[in-house]
Amino acid sequence: MKLPNGPQSPAFVQMLRWVFSPMSFMEECAQRYGDIFSLRLQSNSSPIVFVSNPQALQEILTSDTKQFEASGELNQIFASLLGKHSVITVSGAQHQRQRQLLMPTFHGDRMRNYGQVIGNITEEIINQWQIGKPFSVRSAMQTITMRTIMQAVFGLYNSPRAQELEKRLSAMLEKGSSRLSAAMLYFPILQQDFGPLSPWGQAMRRQQQADQLLYEEINERREQADDSRTDILSLLMTATDEAGQPMTDEELRDELMTLLFAGHETTATALTWALYWIHKLPVVREKLLEELDKLGENPDPSTIFKLPYLNAVCCETLRIYPVAMLTFPRVVRTAVSLCGYELEPDTLVIGSMYLTHQREDLYPQPKQFKPERFLERQFSPYEYLPFGGGARRCIGLAFAQFEMKVVLAKILSRLELGLVDDRDVRPKRRGLVTGLERPIQMVVKNQHTVKSQILESIAG
Repeated sequence: MKLPNGPQSPAFVQMLRWVFSPMSFMEECAQRYGDIFSLRLQSNSSPIVFVSNPQALQEILTSDTKQFEASGELNQIFASLLGKHSVITVSGAQHQRQRQLLMPTFHGDRMRNYGQVIGNITEEIINQWQIGKPFSVRSAMQTITMRTIMQAVFGLYNSPRAQELEKRLSAMLEKGSSRLSAAMLYFPILQQDFGPLSPWGQAMRRQQQADQLLYEEINERREQADDSRTDILSLLMTATDEAGQPMTDEELRDELMTLLFAGHETTATALTWALYWIHKLPVVREKLLEELDKLGENPDPSTIFKLPYLNAVCCETLRIYPVAMLTFPRVVRTAVSLCGYELEPDTLVIGSMYLTHQREDLYPQPKQFKPERFLERQFSPYEYLPFGGGARRCIGLAFAQFEMKVVLAKILSRLELGLVDDRDVRPKRRGLVTGLERPIQMVVKNQHTVKSQILESIAG
């Protein structure tokens, strides 16, 4: 079998490039080898095939469990953080079970009930911003998304345990976003606990402290059952699979950790990028304000969430630099032809969402932020896939999109902001996902006077 072409440098060198500069590495490979190429990221493992062709992605993602099966092997990189029972780290029948237990908690109607929570939390945070005083956009967005997910997942807000858990999780996220932390996950040899002064030892102790709080909350809920609670933890504790079995405490812990990380870090990054682009390009901000202003008095909240230009801005934000760079890996089950190559069983295949979103044939001038792309045409799920696809598509995508729109509408309706530093910002690795290469600071210039009814509808 002849695998697709790829770099000939040693696996260790390729892994270093992947850990420290994954996006530029992928772009170089795409420019040299095209829609499909192979990378050797471990000396003792077979090369991994990267794909960015939409037709090939459609074949991969619509053939889940047939010609291509989700690979649990590579997903184990997340196990030290999320646990071995997370919907991300399990595969096969166990993944299907966990996904079915989680899905009802993210039903669209249920998510819309959190509109008031998101609006109130956003209001609380932006009320702390002072005119003329710079603030960190990412820190503010992290606070909003963390408190939102804490309320949605636990129904906890401003309780002592919620505050302590928020503190512990925030520390884990901040420390885990470094390239060293990413290297420790990709190079198991670095996962050595030499005590509280060693990087891995510190990471494990932070996680143990967060775990203790999670298990305390789970135990308390079991002892004091309350059928009236509608937060995600309460719903998951009462959910049962087809055999009538509920989740164990360990399964609950792993899914809670997954929801807290996936539902907080990613959305905070996307919101930071959105605010950067909106204020980097005045015409984008003007169009958004015009759209909000046209709603008139007492607009229906669902109208705000369906605003076409606001939706286009969110879509373009998630396109240009997607927070997740790759689909979850698939393994070839039966020999298949892909982009002119015959792939044998057991070949690992990964879809590059980043490269697909950078294709000139789909997105002319892909490095330019142009929300109009999403007004002019509709992209297929294999041309635009910031939340992945197939059986592994992110179950929280509706909630993430909903939260982005509510937060942005709230901020833009209330405040006139400006970037402190107007220099271009590029993406870089942030832990296992992408982030911004430098902190973004903004300053409040003035109060904005878009129809006050908009604010009331978002909060109500």
